[in-house]
Amino acid sequence: MGIAPGEIEWRTGDRPVPYEAAVAEMEARVAAICAGEVPELVWLLEHPPLYTAGTSANPIDLLDPAGLPVYRSGRGGQYTYHGPGQRIAYVLLDLDRYGRDVRCHVWRLEEWMIRTLDRFGVVGQRRDGRIGVWIVRPDGGEDKIAAIGVRVRRWISYHGVALNVAPDLDHFRGIVPCGIDPAASGHGVTSLARLNITVSMADIDATLRTVFGEVFGTAALCAAVGE
Repeated sequence: MGIAPGEIEWRTGDRPVPYEAAVAEMEARVAAICAGEVPELVWLLEHPPLYTAGTSANPIDLLDPAGLPVYRSGRGGQYTYHGPGQRIAYVLLDLDRYGRDVRCHVWRLEEWMIRTLDRFGVVGQRRDGRIGVWIVRPDGGEDKIAAIGVRVRRWISYHGVALNVAPDLDHFRGIVPCGIDPAASGHGVTSLARLNITVSMADIDATLRTVFGEVFGTAALCAAVGE
């Protein structure tokens, strides 16, 4: 049976998924999407505590090599932490339907996070040269609340975003997180829990699904790239 254009499957994990298993599943799914055998996929999940090193990772930014397992990742970016309490969304889309514009895809992922945070009364912002979504603290410092890293194969995107809902933020001390300048003392990481916002993962997932259509269903949003 053929796959309808624009059909997207949503999948939600009910327990932490080992990182290598998730990558293997994404690789297989990308090949199947390319072959027209399965629909696109948005996969919402958590991982056990671990670090991933993107294609631009510098070994000196791994501050505690013995702290947690470290996995090399084909996504863009540097080091990041994944673990329970963090909502990861792996977004496997056929970018042929979105103009074959990787910068636009990253912008949309950021916009997805910004609009989702807004539903919970949180103002998320972009920063030039620092991919991800940031929160401005009352003292003027800036904390990262959502990380973004993508890979594209044959114009199918995979990997995606990680939103800090209520993870153990102490684990971020083992790395210099992607997008954070260690020389800039005003930069850090945060979560909805640290912002005193208590929300269930089910509520996060429902909001992500609602907002996704607002962002990825509107081609005109890509016009904001390059402004």
